[in-house]
Amino acid sequence: MIGYTTLGTNDLPKAVAYYDELMKMIGAGRFMEEDSFVAWAKSPDECAFSVTKPFDGKDATVGNGVMIAFHMQNKEQVNAFYEKAIELGGTDEGKPGARGDSGFYAGYFRDLDGNKLNAFCME
Repeated sequence: MIGYTTLGTNDLPKAVAYYDELMKMIGAGRFMEEDSFVAWAKSPDECAFSVTKPFDGKDATVGNGVMIAFHMQNKEQVNAFYEKAIELGGTDEGKPGARGDSGFYAGYFRDLDGNKLNAFCME
């Protein structure tokens, strides 16, 4: 249902370097690239993730209550993705673990611009 998600950045080269490393962990690579925009996907016909400098030229800001979640296959992949995000300079927003009794397992982090993301799987 979702075609792509986009987060704003104030430092495109730094954000692209950060996400190049994270996306590599899940088999996604760059498939669209412009001067102010880069998108990654596993294939062009799958949901994509992108970062951009805001079109209006103003500073990118973090949306309160906004979060993007990356679906992983298992807990090990969640843990590895979360740890890589932190290693690359992201900040912790909730270490990987079970949330509730539904089988939902997730790790939460913020990227270099302060955007909130998570890696999750259903067990």
